[in-house]
Amino acid sequence: MKKIAAIIGTLLVIALLAYPKLKDFRNKADSESVSRFSNESLLEVDVFIVKEESIEDNIFITGSLRANEEVQLTSESSGLIQKIHFKEGQDVTKGKLLVKINDSELKAGLTRANFRLNLAEDREKRQQQLLEKGGISQEEYDATLNEVNVLRSEVVLINAQIDKTEIRAPFDGKVGLKYVSEGSYLSPATRVASLQSIDPIKIDFSVPERYASQITTGSKISFTVQGIDRTLTGIVYAKEPRIDTDTRTLQVRAESPNKNGNLLPGAFADIQLTLNTIDDALMVPTIAVVPELNGQKVFIVNNGEIQPRSITTGLRGNKTIQIVSGIAPGDTVLTTGLLQARPGMKVKIAHIEEH
Repeated sequence: MKKIAAIIGTLLVIALLAYPKLKDFRNKADSESVSRFSNESLLEVDVFIVKEESIEDNIFITGSLRANEEVQLTSESSGLIQKIHFKEGQDVTKGKLLVKINDSELKAGLTRANFRLNLAEDREKRQQQLLEKGGISQEEYDATLNEVNVLRSEVVLINAQIDKTEIRAPFDGKVGLKYVSEGSYLSPATRVASLQSIDPIKIDFSVPERYASQITTGSKISFTVQGIDRTLTGIVYAKEPRIDTDTRTLQVRAESPNKNGNLLPGAFADIQLTLNTIDDALMVPTIAVVPELNGQKVFIVNNGEIQPRSITTGLRGNKTIQIVSGIAPGDTVLTTGLLQARPGMKVKIAHIEEH
């Protein structure tokens, strides 16, 4: 019995000595367990770092290409075609003779008029000498001088008529398909061919009237056409001074270089028109914006804690939206966990996205 009592006493002393250390160990374990549980319970989120960037305010419209200069070649006079001086699809320069109509009768009339004019001018010179000597009256001399002037006018008229038997290129360009042949009869109503200048090429389009005040000379456009697998650019150089009352649109015209002649008049164009460029826009992913009763908001993460911010939005992109007010460059905007987010909630950042 004494041995048992001694053993129990010894164990009791050992237990009393070990109790403080056991208590400290248990408290430390409980603390680590709580901390680990707390970290594991934090909401993991993705965020976006806001910074200033340059964006363009664009609208998307359709239009048509047209030649810089275009004319249907026709004749001012009638007659048989004597000679065609061009080939279909040929580049020609301004003033080049393209078609010649038979002018033999006019040339014969011109020769006769020149003979008569020469005779009248000789007679006028002789009479002028006689007039100076008093050999004829002033009236006789004036009649001869008038005849000379009439014959000179007749020569000018015939030369003008001969000019009308020639069709010349009014500007540099490319001749299209011809619709006449040598020897055929040509009248002012007959279509000969077309002549077009396509460098630069023009782009015609219309924009809704709400954008009319934003369209200015020098506005940039980019456009695409079928058959060309790249985006082309152009500059607005003119617009109508009025709104079309039927369509409530403004007619606008731009031009684009076309040195290779790949762009053809009449082609359909998909156009992107730049209305304005903003150099210091604050853009965030569209999914970060949360609608609310009186507007919109985003959640900012500051020191690991969520803070809501009321915002005003501006331009929209494909995946981003401009924030006009409510945030500043460098802010960390929440992009995931928006449904679970609450003001003051602690979160753990899993991924940071930057542009």
